[in-house]
Amino acid sequence: MRTRLNAILNLVGHYKYLIVVVVGVAVVGFLDENSFMHRIKLDMQMSDLQSEIKKYTDRTEADTKLLNELKRNPQSIRKIAREQYFMKADDEDIFVLSDDPKKENNIVEE
Repeated sequence: MRTRLNAILNLVGHYKYLIVVVVGVAVVGFLDENSFMHRIKLDMQMSDLQSEIKKYTDRTEADTKLLNELKRNPQSIRKIAREQYFMKADDEDIFVLSDDPKKENNIVEE
C-alpha cells in the first residue's frame, strides 16, 4: 500500500507543472463563469442582438420618413388608406388581384 502511494506521489511530483497547466486550462477554458466557451456564446448572442438593432433602426427610419410625408402631404393619407387598408371613396370600386395559385378541388368520380 505504501509503495503504491509513493509511486503516485512520485508521478505527481514528476509531472506537477503539466498537471497544473492542464487543470488551469480546463478551469479557464470550460469550467469558470468567465470561460472561453461562455465568452464565445456571449459574442454570438451580441451579434444576433446587433442585427436585431439594425433591423429595428431601419424600420424606425422608414416609419419616420412615412410620418413626415403624412405631415407634409394630406394626399398621402388617402394613398396609404387605399394601399394598405383597402379603403375607398364612395364613388369607386376596389379590385384586389392576387398572384396566389388557386387550389383546385380534385374530386375523383367512380
